[in-house]
Amino acid sequence: MQEVRGSSPRATMVFNHTIMAGQGRSAEITRVLVKEVNWLGDLVMSLPALRAVRRAFAAARLTVLIKRELASFFDGATWIDEVIPYTLARGLRGLGDRCKMMAALRARRFDLAVVFPRSFDAALWPALARIPQRAGVASDGRGWLLTHKTRLAPEILERHQVHSYIQMLRNTLQVDGDASDYVPEVSESHRRAMRAWLQAHRRRPAGRLIAIAPAAAYGPAKQWPSAAYALLIDGLAARYGAEAVLVGTPNERDKCAAVAAASRAGALVAAGETCVGEALALLSLCDGFAGNDSGSMHVAGALGVPTVGIYGSTRPERTGPLGPKTRVLYHPIECSPCLRRTCRYGHYKCLTQIGADEVLRALEAIGAFDNSRV
Repeated sequence: MQEVRGSSPRATMVFNHTIMAGQGRSAEITRVLVKEVNWLGDLVMSLPALRAVRRAFAAARLTVLIKRELASFFDGATWIDEVIPYTLARGLRGLGDRCKMMAALRARRFDLAVVFPRSFDAALWPALARIPQRAGVASDGRGWLLTHKTRLAPEILERHQVHSYIQMLRNTLQVDGDASDYVPEVSESHRRAMRAWLQAHRRRPAGRLIAIAPAAAYGPAKQWPSAAYALLIDGLAARYGAEAVLVGTPNERDKCAAVAAASRAGALVAAGETCVGEALALLSLCDGFAGNDSGSMHVAGALGVPTVGIYGSTRPERTGPLGPKTRVLYHPIECSPCLRRTCRYGHYKCLTQIGADEVLRALEAIGAFDNSRV
């Protein structure tokens, strides 16, 4: 278990929001825990639902439980009272971490837990922490762990994923959300740090700055070829005088460095040099974004950065980027969408049919080169 961040005067207010606690009894809700999702892209898509919880329980103390590596996503979100980051080790040490987490949650005496992930563990933890009311989707054999549960209607699974979180809240707690309320807050201290980082590293500071995410955690069926990214970097420089900055997780740094080295123009490599909160700030300073279906793509689109998402095995209508300046490049073939991590046929044609010129044209069409924001 790790340290707790965040505090707010709101925690000392008088609370009066109530929901049904079963058997017709009404229970006062003064402390709400939200177990957040485990991937950056999903986190962006869950934001409208999280804000709906905030509005519905406006006087309550709102705490978010989230993986440590994602916790800084909320550094600019002053409307959240507390963030509990956690890390779970493997083996016996991981068991100890879980016991410490349960103790920490139990000590806070939460009245309600809202569980966004659909895994068994995500519902088990609030139950073991003795949180009396627990809302979530009845999936993965965990329905008995939830006091307020629902199954998602089949038609909602054909819509964008943002609606799945909202429907869960509507069905379990009669709380509605606004699907357009997805813009994350950027910490100003992180933005200052990223401005300084760019000033120290940029080679062509007068040009447009385009973020590129050449990796994706899901697997190669979501990854446009590295050679194509190298051509894109060169095209940005030759056609628009733009500079590229490659973003991603620490595990993706080597891939980003290899892509930069394969290009003639070169690129900045920020992957592995930023926490998630700093990555948000860096993306907010960019003039455009192009990359795979990834967390960085979702962040860029939600921030209003002109964003081109390159899709292969996944469904853009389900997990496409949110935002007013987004464009999806998707060339479905007879086996699309397969939703697989690797191509069963080994050709990855759904990705290789997309060319660098097509990405450049898409960036231009949505305004990435209209003006510089850095």
